[in-house]
Amino acid sequence: MTLLVTGGAGFIGSNFVLDWLRQSDEPIVNLDALTYAGNLENLKSLDGDARHHFVKGDIGDRALVDQLLATHRPRAIVHFAAESHVDRSIHGPGAFMKTNVDGTFTLLEAARAYWGALDADAKAAFRFHHVSTDEVYGSLKPEDPPFAETHPYEPNSPYSASKAASDHLVRAWHHTYGLPVLTTNCSNNYGPYHFPEKLIPLMIVNALAGKPLPVYGDGQQIRDWLYVTDHCSGIRAVLAGGRVGETYNIGGWNEKANIDIVNTVCALLDELRPSADGPYARLITYVKDRPGHDRRYAIDARKIERELGWRPAETFETGIRKTVQWYLDHPEWVARVQSGAYRDWVSTQYGA
Repeated sequence: MTLLVTGGAGFIGSNFVLDWLRQSDEPIVNLDALTYAGNLENLKSLDGDARHHFVKGDIGDRALVDQLLATHRPRAIVHFAAESHVDRSIHGPGAFMKTNVDGTFTLLEAARAYWGALDADAKAAFRFHHVSTDEVYGSLKPEDPPFAETHPYEPNSPYSASKAASDHLVRAWHHTYGLPVLTTNCSNNYGPYHFPEKLIPLMIVNALAGKPLPVYGDGQQIRDWLYVTDHCSGIRAVLAGGRVGETYNIGGWNEKANIDIVNTVCALLDELRPSADGPYARLITYVKDRPGHDRRYAIDARKIERELGWRPAETFETGIRKTVQWYLDHPEWVARVQSGAYRDWVSTQYGA
């Protein structure tokens, strides 16, 4: 048996691939276009591992997806591939529509054709697992209860709108065509291999370089933080036992304001890698808030706990310490990501 994983060289996808192969001998076919945030160095420990078959390609390439499905006969597709940075979506929404909407549509159509031709047993066992975000639900007021799976969709950025559209496509392909789908909506992930444009790795990398730590607005935007390997275990639980056609929220039960996250990172760096110039918090710099910035996200993850027995293993305190330590231990990964050297290596290895 085999899984087809899309976007498996990105932050969450690569963590999922590594986590899966630590616990299972079931092979993975990993399809990733290696855009700016896809990085084969994340998967370097799998070099020579016959269980991991990497294919550089786009989920929007129907012929390629058809060929992979026909050749490898996967029992499930786990769909991570997405453009995911809100700031980038504000400046260039077109790429988000192409990947998140058109790409998901192409993948669904390929999956539908493949699934429809399977024998009865394989057809019953097949799953299309769509990985999404809590941002599709919009923004919460301070007194509002966390997002449950029944919360209405109210996306407020081009990124969240594109993910909401992809969620609706997945739902429609189940209800119209019977495709056996699963959807998970996660809260903010953090952990190893996080591209350093997102809040936590950006704060770590900038602090170590003595650069300003930019904080939007008043820094009181609240997010629910989920350690990435907890997200991976949640996906495994849903893939194994989730009810077809259902949505499961995966959250960390860790609501934190952005400024509190930044101060926590600074305090850990003060402890683990103190600066001769003084506390890292001196670098905090408040900048103009971004357009349409959602004020609060929070995930109600009781459904996945009730139905599948899943809860996160990490507290925020344990997860953030592991994350900061990982970046301190892997300066070469950060340097190559920032310099673009890993992209040059990919061009050499796989052709331009």
